[in-house]
Amino acid sequence: MPSLLYTPVGHRRRGLLAVGLALMPLLAGPWIPVQAKLPIIGDLLRRPPAPKQPKGPSAPDLEGSTPEAEFQELLKSGDLQALNLACQEAASFDFVTRLRLLQQRLLEIAPAPQPFPVVLVNANALLSCRAPDGALAVLNRYGPAPGLERDQWLVQRWRAAQAGLHHRLAAQLLEQLTAGNAQALEAIALPLQVREDGSLLTKPALDLYAEHLIALGRNRDAATVLLAGERPGEVAAERLRLAVELLERLPWQERDQLLERALDQAASVQAWGLALALLEQQRNLIESESTAAVAERSRARLVRLSRRVDDAYSEWRLTRQDPVKTARAEQLQQQLRSPRDPGGHAAPQP
Repeated sequence: MPSLLYTPVGHRRRGLLAVGLALMPLLAGPWIPVQAKLPIIGDLLRRPPAPKQPKGPSAPDLEGSTPEAEFQELLKSGDLQALNLACQEAASFDFVTRLRLLQQRLLEIAPAPQPFPVVLVNANALLSCRAPDGALAVLNRYGPAPGLERDQWLVQRWRAAQAGLHHRLAAQLLEQLTAGNAQALEAIALPLQVREDGSLLTKPALDLYAEHLIALGRNRDAATVLLAGERPGEVAAERLRLAVELLERLPWQERDQLLERALDQAASVQAWGLALALLEQQRNLIESESTAAVAERSRARLVRLSRRVDDAYSEWRLTRQDPVKTARAEQLQQQLRSPRDPGGHAAPQP
C-alpha cells in the first residue's frame, strides 16, 4: 500500500500494533478452520461471469443468410477464412449477435504464437467483424521482422486504428511507416474499403495522415503536410483549398496566394466546379480581410468565370463532335485551360 511505503518505521509498527489489538477479540473466539474462511475470500476475488450464450437463434432466418444450424457448426469448426466470410455476411445483414459470437471465436481460435500470415488473416477477419480493437489485440501479439513484414504489420495496425477512430495511434503508425518523412506518404496508397464490384478503394497516406492530425486539433501540422504534397491537378487544388481553411492565422495575402495556386491547378484539368468553389472561397476571404475595391474585383472575377465557364463549356460540348468545327473546339478548350490569357477570368482587367 502506498501509505506503508512512505510511513516512518516507528509509525508503521504502531499501526500494526493497533491492528493486532483490534483483532484480539476475533482471535479469542472459537477456532475456525482456515478452509472454512476461503469461500469468503473467494467471494471477494470472484471473476466476472462468462458472457451468456443466446438462448434463441443467433439471427433471423433471412433469405441469403446462413441457416442457424450451419452457422453454429461453422462457429465451432470453421477456419479463419470461413469465419471471415461469415463476418462479412453478418455485417451485411447487421446481425449483431452473430457478430459478437464471431468476434469471441476469432479472439480465441489462433492463440499466440502464430506465423505472421495467420496473424494478418485473423486481424483482417476481426476488422470484417467490426472489431477493430480486437484486431489490434491480435496484432499486438506479434513482433514483426524489419522490412516488408514490419510495413505490412504497421499498415494492418493502421487499418484497425482507423476503423476504431484511434487517431493518435493511427498518426503515429503512419509516422513509423515512413520514419517521420511526411512527403514519403504521397507514394503510399492505403486501403479503405472494398467496392461492390470487388475493387479496392484507396487513398494517399498523406491525405489520411492530414485527416488524423485535423481530428487531433493539429491544424497547422495538417496544413504543412498537405502543402508538402506533389500531386498536380484537382488533388493539388483540393489540398491547397483545405490548407487555406486550416491556416486561419496566416496573413490573408498569403492565403490568397495559395488559392491562386489552387485555381491554376483546377483550371489545368478543367475542374470548373472546383474552380468556382475556390473563387467563392477567395471572394469570402478578400471581403472579410481587404479593402472594398479589392473585394469588388474579386466579385467581378467570379462573375466573369461563371459566365465564361457556362458559355465556353456549353459551346465546346456542341462543337467537339463536329469535325468541321475541330479548330473552334480546340480554341475553346484552350480558353478554358488558360485563365490568365487575354479575356480569361484571371487576366488583368482594364
